[in-house]
Amino acid sequence: MSDTNSVKPVCDLHGIKEAVCVHTDKVTDSCLAKDCIEDLRVYLTLESQRVLDQSTSAKARYVELMHVCIQVEAVPYNTGYYTAEITYYYRVLGEASNGCGRPVTISGLAVFTKRLILFGGESSAKTYYSRDCGCESRRQIENCGVPTVAVEVVDPIILGSGLCDVCSCCCPPETPQIPEAILACFDDELVLQGETKRLQVTIGQFSITRMQRSTQLLIPAFDYCVPTKSCTPSAVDAAQSPCELFSQIDFPIDAFFPTRESSCIPSDKSCTNCARTESKS
Repeated sequence: MSDTNSVKPVCDLHGIKEAVCVHTDKVTDSCLAKDCIEDLRVYLTLESQRVLDQSTSAKARYVELMHVCIQVEAVPYNTGYYTAEITYYYRVLGEASNGCGRPVTISGLAVFTKRLILFGGESSAKTYYSRDCGCESRRQIENCGVPTVAVEVVDPIILGSGLCDVCSCCCPPETPQIPEAILACFDDELVLQGETKRLQVTIGQFSITRMQRSTQLLIPAFDYCVPTKSCTPSAVDAAQSPCELFSQIDFPIDAFFPTRESSCIPSDKSCTNCARTESKS
């Protein structure tokens, strides 16, 4: 009697049109993150800071991810591993009120930095691209052989906010380095120190970080893969502890990877979705 539990994948390869050599990025390591960033300081514009200093209450209404800056360096004495320092820059819009009259819209910048250690492999080759900025700094020249890091994010979520006096705030002693391009996105100068009151926000951020190196692969080609589905950011109304509520939200995998239903290759022609047959006794 034959083994009725054995299964054999049957793949339809008739859809392959050609074998193509592609230059792509091989993912050496990756991780997903669900960061609840509590009491993040907002650096308001001059006019917004004047309004806040005269207010009795304030609340953040909207947060927008403006840019992500990534720096990669090798980990000493740990061959093949690299640190990725990732800095997020957020534009925050809120409302401030002094108890009478209509609330006034305020805006500013919030900055969040974290460090990750990922495996990037070893390579003695150094790669240069025509799209690179060139030899603008010694760091760019020395780091041309390290792997690259890609960070994918969806729109952040405002989980909470509050107003506090500077004397009672537990704030970082140093002001973060803010690129000129980020500062230029605001119509007014940002107040980095010397204010009386501060707006603090709690933000929920989903992200996927990939460390990758360039490689060449020979792969079968079926057809062009055209995306048919767009990612929809989530929105929540936090009525309890911000981080507790954020911990209950599922990581939005479908916002980073296509679902099986939205595959660009028909299921009857895909080797990753093979039909299975069983032998009978």
